[in-house]
Amino acid sequence: MYQWRKFEFFEEKAAGRGVPGEIAARVSCCSGGRGRVAVGCDDGTVGLLDRGFRLSYGFQAYASSVLFLQQLKQRNVLITVGDDDQPSSQSSAICLKVFDLDKVQEEGSSTTSPFCVQILRIFTKQFPQAKITSFVVLEEAPPILLIAIGLDNGSIYCIKGDIARERITRFMLQVEAARDGISSPITGLGFRLEGQAHQLFAVTPNSITLFSLHDHPPRRQTLDQIGCETNAVAMSDRMDLIIGRPEAVYFYEVDGRGPCWAFDGEKKFVGWFRGYLLCIIEDQRSRKNTLNVYDLKNRLIAHSMPVGDVSHLVSEWGYIILIMSDKKILCIGEKDMESKLDMLFKKNLYTVAINLVQSQQADPASTAEVLRKYGDHLYGKQEYDEAMSQYIHTIGHLEPSYVIQKFLDAKRIYNLTNYLEKLHDRGLASKDHTTLLLNCYTKLKDVEKLNHFIKDEDGVGEIKFDVETAIRVCRAAGYHEHAMFVAKKAGRHELYLKILLEDLGRYDEALQYISSLEANQAGLTVKEYGKILVEHRPAETVEILLRLCTDGGDPMTRRGSNSMRLLMIPSPMDFVNIFVHSPKYLMEFLENYTKAVKDSPAQTEIHNTLLELYISKDLSFPSMSQENGFEEHNIKETKGKEVANGYKSGSREKGNLGKEDMHISQDIVDRQSKGLALLKSAWTSDMEDPLYDFDLALIICNANAFKDGLLFLYEKLKLYKEVISCYKQAHDHEGLIACCKKLGDSSQGGDPSLWGDLLKYFSELGEDCSKEVKEVLTYIEKEDVLPPIVVLETLSKNPCLTLSVVKDYIARKLEQESKLIEEDRKSIDKYQDETELMKREIEDLKTNAKVFQLSKCTTCTFTLDLPAVHFMCMHSFHLRCLGDNEKECPECAPEYRSVMEAKQKLEHNARDHDLFFRQLRGSKDGFSVVADYFSKGIVSKTAIPPENGRS
Repeated sequence: MYQWRKFEFFEEKAAGRGVPGEIAARVSCCSGGRGRVAVGCDDGTVGLLDRGFRLSYGFQAYASSVLFLQQLKQRNVLITVGDDDQPSSQSSAICLKVFDLDKVQEEGSSTTSPFCVQILRIFTKQFPQAKITSFVVLEEAPPILLIAIGLDNGSIYCIKGDIARERITRFMLQVEAARDGISSPITGLGFRLEGQAHQLFAVTPNSITLFSLHDHPPRRQTLDQIGCETNAVAMSDRMDLIIGRPEAVYFYEVDGRGPCWAFDGEKKFVGWFRGYLLCIIEDQRSRKNTLNVYDLKNRLIAHSMPVGDVSHLVSEWGYIILIMSDKKILCIGEKDMESKLDMLFKKNLYTVAINLVQSQQADPASTAEVLRKYGDHLYGKQEYDEAMSQYIHTIGHLEPSYVIQKFLDAKRIYNLTNYLEKLHDRGLASKDHTTLLLNCYTKLKDVEKLNHFIKDEDGVGEIKFDVETAIRVCRAAGYHEHAMFVAKKAGRHELYLKILLEDLGRYDEALQYISSLEANQAGLTVKEYGKILVEHRPAETVEILLRLCTDGGDPMTRRGSNSMRLLMIPSPMDFVNIFVHSPKYLMEFLENYTKAVKDSPAQTEIHNTLLELYISKDLSFPSMSQENGFEEHNIKETKGKEVANGYKSGSREKGNLGKEDMHISQDIVDRQSKGLALLKSAWTSDMEDPLYDFDLALIICNANAFKDGLLFLYEKLKLYKEVISCYKQAHDHEGLIACCKKLGDSSQGGDPSLWGDLLKYFSELGEDCSKEVKEVLTYIEKEDVLPPIVVLETLSKNPCLTLSVVKDYIARKLEQESKLIEEDRKSIDKYQDETELMKREIEDLKTNAKVFQLSKCTTCTFTLDLPAVHFMCMHSFHLRCLGDNEKECPECAPEYRSVMEAKQKLEHNARDHDLFFRQLRGSKDGFSVVADYFSKGIVSKTAIPPENGRS
């Protein structure tokens, strides 16, 4: 016993003065359960004590004495065995009673009694009477009970069933046969459950027996040939039998004796409380009793105190309750965990503290706190390896930074590495922890551990660290292969390519890796790293992009419909930005794409980009500089040597530069010819709108002075004056005249006014252009664009032109004008004669009578008879040949109505100002339009409004 440490984990609690005074007789038995302690007395009464050891109520259970009692756990029922002291020849006075404590009967003003559910005689003819030495009840499945009653003759009476309804079965178990006529009494009983099987331990002073009650008949097995006395028997929470003997305490399982604990002294009482072994031991010399509370798992004495003469040991409310022979009550309670740990910490017994919290199944946070304190203790003693082993057990509960900051010293890097590894194994590491662990590996240059951490040996399973952090640290330390492995395993393709391209410069491998990716991933990676790829492997990059943008990199997409295929694959415009320093390869890429795909949804943007590449003059050529890089390098070296030797020869350099300039000029011409072809092919005559943005095309052509493109666009947009302006700026007279022939022909939908602009241009030119002016005058005369007077005024501004230029033109125009004047005079005379004749007819109708001499009806051609109707137009009709209410001549009415309709139309046109101005703008001679309106009396009529609202 000297090696067992002693602690005061228990303390005495105030328990009042003892057994309440209402209980006058000696306590013969007691039982705890359901928040009360039941005590049975030798006068047949039963008392129920509350938490303050005050009597809740008592009742007379038997006439003589109460021998045994037990409170059930699952139901509020009390089972008692006692002597009613009413023997008869047929039955025994010993009986078993069942009390329902939930049903209390009022017996008077001061006493109450629970309802007695059943009274059962224990001894019958089949079960002879003997002295009862032990008693135990098992609640199998309420209301089924299994009761075992041990006798002094070595027999056990068992009662099983629903005792309240007396639906029971009885059977007897014989522990051992009598020896020399002397039987060993049953000193202890205990039930054990093995699944659905019931087993019963039976203890005598000479043996320990186990009965298997599920067998029929029950099978008996002797576990030991030595037993114990009464009160030295108990059952642990694991349902092991505990036996106390003078030399030791023994544990028995179903297969025999188990652990043995050598505690000297006679065991007056043995019990079990919350994992602790309770022993009341009598010292052989002093004959004094001591209560010891053993923590067998941690091999310590949790409490030890002297006690008097104990008559009963029971536990309830979390207390150990001792009832003394003098009716005093000693109540002992366990201290809280914090107090126990403080006691251990003061003595630096951290191992004991850890075992204690683990054995009592404390929460993980409390256990981690104990481990932390133990680790701090070891750390203070500079036992770093042992301290780290404790800190590792706190992972998940203790903040990792608390441990990490203690081991940041380079001398303790191995411990820190171990801790960080465990953090990652449990998936609790942050980005900073990953960074720190990888830095530890790199500082230690432990490639083997780095491989194990990064590649996980088998290469399977989830990644247990932050991917970006691991890659960043490995790159910084120069472990590029490890960084690439992590990126590839995590599916971080952009990081994998970043390492290949920026750190290793393995461009071919990067292109091959991109080709192996799915279409979406390949597109994303090319967008991010395309600039580097185009810079070093432009042709291969263009090939990959073409494959991505034409079939999505997946042959399966080719099998679908064309429209669906185009929706699934990326647009080439998504990759334009990667060619920012390589426009030539962008041009190649878009050209090849347009050849492969004719109906791309992005063809407008593609054409816009191609036009800008074709027409731009300042396009750079990185590929050309790469091809000529060696030659340029030699030029610089040669130039430097020549200067160093005191002379300089620039002929070779100038020759090379001249060739390069010629090459660039020819390239510009070729590209602009492609641009013009694209302008025309993307806006054919049968298209209403072009397949490019014509505003952008105009800006590009204008910014780069691309004349052919401007002329085409202006002509398609019917901006003829801008077309003429282009030729004017170029001083191209032949082109001007040819353009006006094409665009100024009214029969082909052209604009004849262009000839007037052309004439004005030549008049303001300030140089002799007689030939061109004569040709222009020919078309002006043919189209009758300008009056002769305007032509003369316009040409008079050019001092270099002579009258001979316009002589023939003026002569022809004068002759034409003379003919027109003569024709107008004849028309005037004709209209004057007709007007005079009409005036005379009107006057005659007003002053003279009209004689109607027509003898036939105009309608039916029969002889005219009365009644007849004569009209002023000299038509006559039978009255019957006219319609009802006919007031107009049927023959002249259509002509009259047409005249009136024409008049109404003229009056309507007088109010339609838009029509007037449209005719004025569309006519070659605006004056003739105005004169026509005056001649028809449309403009000359003036309405006079009424004065002051009176008519």
